[in-house]
Amino acid sequence: MADAPYDRSTQDVGNIVALEHVNVTVPDQELAALFYVTGLGFTRDPYIDFGTANMWVNLGSQQFHLPKREAQVLRGTIGVVVPSLAELRKRLQRLEKHDGARLAGTRYTCAEGEGGTVTLTCPWGNRLRVHEAGQDFGGLRLGLPYVEFDVSPGAAPGIARFYREVLDAPATTLDLGGRAAADVRVGTAQALRFVETDGPIAPYDGHHIAVYLANFSRPYRVLAERGLISMETNESEYRFQDIVDLDRGAVLFTIEHEVRSMRHPMFGRELVNRNAAQNIFRYQSGADAFVGVTHGGRG
Repeated sequence: MADAPYDRSTQDVGNIVALEHVNVTVPDQELAALFYVTGLGFTRDPYIDFGTANMWVNLGSQQFHLPKREAQVLRGTIGVVVPSLAELRKRLQRLEKHDGARLAGTRYTCAEGEGGTVTLTCPWGNRLRVHEAGQDFGGLRLGLPYVEFDVSPGAAPGIARFYREVLDAPATTLDLGGRAAADVRVGTAQALRFVETDGPIAPYDGHHIAVYLANFSRPYRVLAERGLISMETNESEYRFQDIVDLDRGAVLFTIEHEVRSMRHPMFGRELVNRNAAQNIFRYQSGADAFVGVTHGGRG
């Protein structure tokens, strides 16, 4: 059908249907709450309670998981979307004014980034790039559209091939700001990016991401045949860490994937999100909840 009016492949969704959470451990739950909840405006999950041992923080249909242990630092940059960067800047200014003493001596930074973004470093060194809601990322208004990992020069093509052939995910190589990168599509509006860098890459410290797969069993069989399964969690979840060159077996990058099936009991779980613009000084009745979490994952 040479005269087909549309490129139907643009509507395809790959086997990785959602990137659900990023897990990094933190040593101080109060300081983590100041950064992720007070500053960024996200919402501590009200239903799954770990006391002071862990904290799940909701942003749209995604989460940060923050168990209390020695700090972990993701080797890259976490992309997030918020409804308003102006409101974000106000919250961060208030945070710095009233809680600056708590941030002093940490690795916290805040600066204006490229393309109208805000770049942040959490108190333990995790880097975030904050975008304002718009037409980018499928119209996402609040959430986690991508995670960007720093990888060694020459690694991007092999990483893209690994995701295509092992996980059945659409993956290509592209130029990202002058650097070669593997771009792995997740669902309708998320991505995993692996960006080549000449800089040093820190040793892997155990942080992880969680993804959901439509075809759960075939990638498992391929990973198991190569000895790459790192944890047999239960019937609806397994884990692997190493992304390898499919010809040579050499490890190209290490990041633990918590792999879940779409029959996992938490798939499609509705997350509570507050309206971070609401406060006691300009309170609006009926406006406590953030409304309109769509796209960027499960929808």
